[in-house]
Amino acid sequence: QVHLVESGGGLVQPGGSLKLSCAASGSFWSINDMGWFRQAPEKQRELVATVTSGGNTNYADSVKGRFTISRDSAKNTVFLQMDSLGPEDTAVYYCYAGVTLLGGATYTAWGQGTQVTVSS
Repeated sequence: QVHLVESGGGLVQPGGSLKLSCAASGSFWSINDMGWFRQAPEKQRELVATVTSGGNTNYADSVKGRFTISRDSAKNTVFLQMDSLGPEDTAVYYCYAGVTLLGGATYTAWGQGTQVTVSS
C-alpha cells in the first residue's frame, strides 16, 4: 500500500501564496501520474492540476497562470505552488497518485486532505 502525506495548507490573505507538498511512501513498483483535487464546501471535488511521470502538466482553467505543479520523482513527492490566491480557492486540497504495485496491479492513492483558506 501507498500512503500520501500532505502538508503546507493554512490561512492566507487574498493575493498571497502557499505551497502544498505531498509525499508518497510504502511498497510499490512505481508512481505514475500525481496531482491535486480540491473540494469547497457544498461543491463537488474538482481537478486542480496533474503532472505525469514524464513531467507533462495539466491545469484547470481556473488556476492556469496562478498555480504551478511540480514533482520530485526521486522522493515521490508532488508540489503545488499557489500564487495570487483568492477566496474562490478556499477548499480542502487532496493529492493523489497513480500507483503500480509490485504485483502489477494499479490503483489511485489519496491523501487525507489539507485545508486552504483565503481570507482577510
